[in-house]
Amino acid sequence: MGTVPGVEAPSTRSAQPASEPAPQSAPRPAPESPRSPQPPWQRPNQRKPARQPLSRDLIVDAALSVLTEEGIDAVTMRGVAKGLDTGPASLYAHIDNKDELHELMADRVLGEIPLPQVDPAQWRSQLKELLLAQFRVLVGRPGIAKIVMAIMIPAGPNLLRLGEVMLTLLRSGGLSERNAAYGCDAVGLYVKAFAQEASEWAGGLFERPDMQRRSAELNAYLAALPADAYPHTLAMNELFSGQTALERFEFGLDILIDGLAGKAE
Repeated sequence: MGTVPGVEAPSTRSAQPASEPAPQSAPRPAPESPRSPQPPWQRPNQRKPARQPLSRDLIVDAALSVLTEEGIDAVTMRGVAKGLDTGPASLYAHIDNKDELHELMADRVLGEIPLPQVDPAQWRSQLKELLLAQFRVLVGRPGIAKIVMAIMIPAGPNLLRLGEVMLTLLRSGGLSERNAAYGCDAVGLYVKAFAQEASEWAGGLFERPDMQRRSAELNAYLAALPADAYPHTLAMNELFSGQTALERFEFGLDILIDGLAGKAE
C-alpha cells in the first residue's frame, strides 16, 4: 500500500503503556513546639463569661429564687444582688427600694392565676374558683402572702386585672357598686390572711423543734382543762389543725359568697 506524502505510516508495533509516576508521600506535619510556661508575673487568664444585662424582670426572677430557697427575710436588695453576682447599687437603677421589689414579686406571682370569662349565670361558682386559685398560688410560694398582705394599694397590672374581674363578677351577680366594692375587699382580705397562716404550715414553721415543743405543751395544757368548763373546746380541738386548713377555708368562702349573694338587688 502506498503512503500519503508527508504522513508517516502507522507503526505496526503495539503501543507500550506510559509508566505512571511513583506516588509522593504526604508531607509530615511539623512537630508542635513545646508550650512555654507562663511567666510568674503574668496573671492567668480567668475571664468570666459575660453576664446577662440586668433588667427589672431578671431582678424579680432572682428575688423569687431567694424567696423559695432562703425565705422572705432574705429577700433584701443586698440578698438579691448577691444572687445576681452584683452589688446592690446596680439594682437601684431598675428598682427604687425593697418595697417596690416586693410589689413586683407579688404582681408576678398573682399573674399566674387564670382569669375567667365572666358568666353572670355562674358568678358565684366562678368567684369561688377564682378565690381558690388565688389561695393556691399564695400558699404555693411561702412568704408571698405576707408580701401581698402588706400592699396597701394594689397597683400592679396583674393585681389590677384580678381586682377588676372580681368586681365584674360581683356586679354581674346583682350587687350595687358599694356592696361589690366592700365585698371584694372582704373576700380579698380573707384569702390573704388565710393564705398567710396556711403558708406557715406549708413552709415548715410548725416542724421546727421549738414549735414542736410549744405544740406539745399546748396539747398537754388543753388536755388538763376541766371538761365540764370547756366541753366544746375539748371536743372540737382536733378540727383546728393544718390537716383541715383547706376544708375550713372553703367553708369560710361559702359563707362569704352566700352572704354577698344575699346583698344582690
